Amino acid sequence: MHTPKTKTSLAARTVRIFGREVALWLALIAAAVKLLSAFWLHLTDDQQTLVNAAAAAAAGLVVAFLVRDGIQAAILGFAQAGLALGVGFGLDMPAEQQAVLLSFIAVAVGMFERTQVTAPVPADTAEVTQSATD
Repeated sequence: MHTPKTKTSLAARTVRIFGREVALWLALIAAAVKLLSAFWLHLTDDQQTLVNAAAAAAAGLVVAFLVRDGIQAAILGFAQAGLALGVGFGLDMPAEQQAVLLSFIAVAVGMFERTQVTAPVPADTAEVTQSATD
């Protein structure tokens, strides 16, 4: 009999990108940002933080695609980090416009999410489970 994968079994699996754990890639990026800033780019501490946050959001997006879970949330988080990065580097966008842009992205992601998400158990099984717990 085929045993379905559970959230626990998926969470226990270590996700790797090019054979390395995601945390190692993020540590390398953080060190590279510091190195580049110290010698060539001269980024402020806030700008370095924004670059690292955007890298973490990008890594989250990659992991979500690899494990096929939470992709929509990862897309929205990446969009938020990207907008923060842009503003941190001088993008002149009022808070009201930022809110409208992120609202649009959330609705657009939600529009496609509805057609992509399936219940982990069939509806009739969920009803039986609910009845048994009452």
